[in-house]
Amino acid sequence: MLNPFSLVGKTILVTGASAGIGRAIAIICSQMGAKMIISGRDQSRLKETFSMLDGVDNQLICADLTNKSDLENLIQALPKLDGVVNNAGIAKPLVLQLTEEQDVNDVMHINAMVPINLTRLILQSKKLNKAASLVFISSINGNNCTYIGSSVYAASKSALTGFMKAIALELAPRGIRANCINPGMIETNLLLNGSIGAEELEADRLKYPLKRYGKPEEVAYAAVYLLSDATTWITGSTVLIDGGYTLQ
Repeated sequence: MLNPFSLVGKTILVTGASAGIGRAIAIICSQMGAKMIISGRDQSRLKETFSMLDGVDNQLICADLTNKSDLENLIQALPKLDGVVNNAGIAKPLVLQLTEEQDVNDVMHINAMVPINLTRLILQSKKLNKAASLVFISSINGNNCTYIGSSVYAASKSALTGFMKAIALELAPRGIRANCINPGMIETNLLLNGSIGAEELEADRLKYPLKRYGKPEEVAYAAVYLLSDATTWITGSTVLIDGGYTLQ
């Protein structure tokens, strides 16, 4: 039976795979037949993700990608890749007047510089197979809308989207494509364990036309789509997953 979304025979790297969206992407890609290489900073949580993967030929690489040595070690350990999902990221909600330089550096480094440098080193090390797919987890924030207290986060995510578009053009002659996923608010443990109360979260959910936040697996399905051969003629694009939020 034809299945253009199959990932059988593909080797895919997912960063930030310890939990949330990254974990969901890793698990569902493995269910679609991919050999997975997962990376994250928290070794115990990364091992939990690893135990949930289908297949027997997967690989776990614990690495802090803000650390140059860890980043270089990751590159050396990588086989040839058919797909990369740059998912690792952080958010620090702060109005700019209360933001310190270190806050700016942290958010910009992890959300923008890490995927830029990881992509650069993967390319320079010739770790991508022909017709590989690069997927960047960006955000509606900074690309489609923004919120009070998210100026630096919005800047980091719009920078990531701009980077994606430029390398999509650079890599097109080699058949390598690059795309972004722009999610709205997604239900993760990070959100549920945050400083926002249950009543505030419920009120915010109701701002979405579909009256709920997204689920990590719904972002993962979009990642599978972009990694699969169903999208060999899609590059430089963004996939909007926001429950209709930006329609308003």
